[in-house]
Formats: sequence, C-alpha cells, structure tokens
Amino acid sequence: MKSLEVLVVDDEPAIRQILSAHLSKSGCSVCQAANGTEAFERLSKGDIDVAISDIKMPDFTGIELVRRARAAGIETNFIMMTAYASVDTAIEAIKAGASDYMIKPVRNEEVLHRLMKVRDMRRLSSENRVLRNLVMGSNEERFTFASQPMKDLERLIAKVAPTDSTVLVTGESGTGKGVIARQIHQNSLRGDGPFIPVNCGAIPENLMESELFGHMKGSFTGADKARKGLFLEADKGTIFLDEIGELPLALQVKLLHVIEEKTVRPVGGEQAKRADVRIIAATNRDLSQMVAEGRFREDLYFRLSVFHVHTPPLRERRQDIPGLVRFLLQRGAKRLNSAGGIAIDPDVEEILSAYDWPGNVREMENVVDRALILADEGHITRADLPPQIARIAPSGKNGLALSESGDSLREQVRRFESSVICKAISDAGGDRRAAAQKLGIGLSSLYRKLEEYEALGLLQDGGEVRQASR
Repeated sequence: MKSLEVLVVDDEPAIRQILSAHLSKSGCSVCQAANGTEAFERLSKGDIDVAISDIKMPDFTGIELVRRARAAGIETNFIMMTAYASVDTAIEAIKAGASDYMIKPVRNEEVLHRLMKVRDMRRLSSENRVLRNLVMGSNEERFTFASQPMKDLERLIAKVAPTDSTVLVTGESGTGKGVIARQIHQNSLRGDGPFIPVNCGAIPENLMESELFGHMKGSFTGADKARKGLFLEADKGTIFLDEIGELPLALQVKLLHVIEEKTVRPVGGEQAKRADVRIIAATNRDLSQMVAEGRFREDLYFRLSVFHVHTPPLRERRQDIPGLVRFLLQRGAKRLNSAGGIAIDPDVEEILSAYDWPGNVREMENVVDRALILADEGHITRADLPPQIARIAPSGKNGLALSESGDSLREQVRRFESSVICKAISDAGGDRRAAAQKLGIGLSSLYRKLEEYEALGLLQDGGEVRQASR
C-alpha cells in the first residue's frame, strides 16, 4: 500500500487511532481529522490521495465534505463509513462523488482491500491521462541495423534493460536517444508501467521543480490546485530526462537526492513521497567537460552514468543508411497514405549514402518526408532532394566520387536527357507546358528536372541549354 497519502476522518478518537495505526503499519502515510472542518482544511493542501471519512459528524456530514472537496477542485478519492446500513445514504454518497462505501464496524482487511481498489483506479486514471498526451510508439515496426556499432549497442541495451539501473544515453542530436530510452523501458520489468519523457531544456527554470516534483495548492502564485509532478506520474515506470545537461545546478542537487532517497518532496510540501521510478537520462553535451567547468555536479554525473550508452552518428555507420532510408520511406508512405509502391532512383540512394547527415536520423526523416511529398507517382528523383544534398556527387561502389567530366554512363545519360528537354522547350517556342506534354511527363516534373540539371551545372553549356534554364 505504498505511495498512498490517507486521511482518516472520524469524531471518535479510538476509531481514528486504531485505523490510522493499521494503515501506517501497512505502508500508508496517514494523517487524522476529528470533524469536517479539520478534514476540509487538510484536504485543501491537495496532497491527500484517499480520505476514509465517517458520514455522521458534529459540524457537517461526510457527504457534505465530499461535495465541498469536489467544488474546490480537490481530486481526493473518498471511502465513506457509516453505522447506518441505509441504501439511500450509500447512493447519496456515490452521487456526491465518493468512490466506495463501508458499513461500521469496519474490518482492517476490508479497509485495505478497498484502498487497493482505489489505488489501482487512480493509477489507471493517471496512465490513461499520460497515454492521451504521449505517443507510446510501442506498435511501430523495428528497424534491423546492419552496422557493427549498432549491433553492439543493441547488445548493451538487451543487457541493461531487465535491470533497474540508471542509464545515461549520449550522442549527437537526432541519433535516436529517445528511441533507445523507450526500447530500454519496453524491454524492462517496468514495461507495463508509464514511460514519461521530459525535455529538461524546454521547461522554464522557474517551473522545472514544480513540473518534476509537483507542488501543493497555494505554494506559489498560480498554484490553484495540487499537482503530482512527473516523477510521481512515472511511479512503477520510467522517467526519461532528455537534455539533462540543461538542468540548473539547484535542480541537480534535488535530483541527486531523489536518486539516493527514492523520494520526492513537492514544492510547498512538508512530507516526502516515495517514488518508485527508473531514471534514464540523455544528452548531446560532454558532461565530463561540464563537470570540469563546474557546470554539472560530479556526484550526479557518477549517479547517472552507472551504465553509459553512446549512440554513434550516421556518418560513422554508413552501412545502416540505405536500409534506414528504405525503412523511413515505407513508414512515411503509410503515414501519408501513398497508394502503390515507392521507387527511388539509384543515384538518389548513392547521394544519400554519401551525405554526412549532420542532423542524423532526425534530418533523414525530414528529407524522406519532403521527397515523398514532392515525388511524382511515387518515384523519387534527385530533384526531390533539398538543394544542399542534391548537388552532392554520388559515390561509386569503390567509394570514390564520380568524375564531373561526363565519362561515366550516368553522367552521359543526364547530359543527353537535359539536351532532349532543352530541345523540346525550344521546339515548343518556350512553352514548357507543351514541352512537358510532348515529352510525356508532368509539368512539375519538368521544372524539377530543370532545377536538378541547373544544380549539377548541366544548364550552363550551349545556347539552347541556357535558353531552357531561363
């Protein structure tokens, strides 16, 4: 029964004390109230998970307590107790917003059973809330890597995933650190629990503590209700702290305490709450250098890097590029509901393999999506690539750039095609729509081919060619 904050409300001291003692022994954090007024004051702090309340009390009823709590936006669950076995009273309590109902005298085992039901209901509600806001990605197809560095990385992931070890994932932006974190979570014993990603660089510094650890109602301006915080949302699951190098020093101290004590203290709160959470952190920065410069705590760095996983950039594992392009093409085609198959020119594949991909997989996804949108009838050509990529000379099988002299077959074909297009435009008196119809291609394809040949410098030779390029 851990991680539940329980309030026992009854005007009889003996009942309060006996029930509180039993709940405390079972692992709950328990406080007491002797009447409705005391109970409402305690509930207003916003950190009580469950209130076990008598219905008949001297100032106002437990049902009225439920109504006031709901009107104030308090999300506490209520289990009502009464000595009167009245069905009407039970219905009234449920209509007011209570979760459950018990008849006095209550048995300790029954109370624990009811609390377990409420706990499971709260957890399910919390996970549903998270699922609505996050794309879990668990049903996506997996890509099989061809390069040895990624095979070694997958072996490390398989080793660390079943453990509860803290993991630090490093690598350049766009290398898939978030995918690795999710893969570790899904293959762990916590795989059925929540996975909460947090971008530490995207949260304003003055709100970060509240976002991570929660806050009590009224603890600062705008805190009109209590909030659990992302660590408690991730209870029994995994929290992924992306861009951990952006965490301010003051928050680094608090995070270190959470890792060591397994508890979090909400802003404005007096009691620490247990957080059963696995931590995976990621960064594209050199944390060891930041430690040397005094911008990152050394003790936190050692705690986070218990198990270090590094993701190599695409330029260091070019074997993966052709397969990854095909994988992203198929996935993008499904997302865009593209009818039919996707064809890609061989020289486009060579260009993509020769490109260094400074933005890594994230950049590749953008390039592939752009090409899918521009491609005519599902056929991707050089003209569908961004200009800075399209102008790259493709590599041959020996890995050397082909000559620009026109000696290669592909280069001669390009020159011949450009001359045919230019002649068609000239024969049509400069009417490019008529030229496209004569050539049997779409007007947009004609323009893209002209842009492609201009980027390659093929529209700079001869009078007819220059005419076509204008």
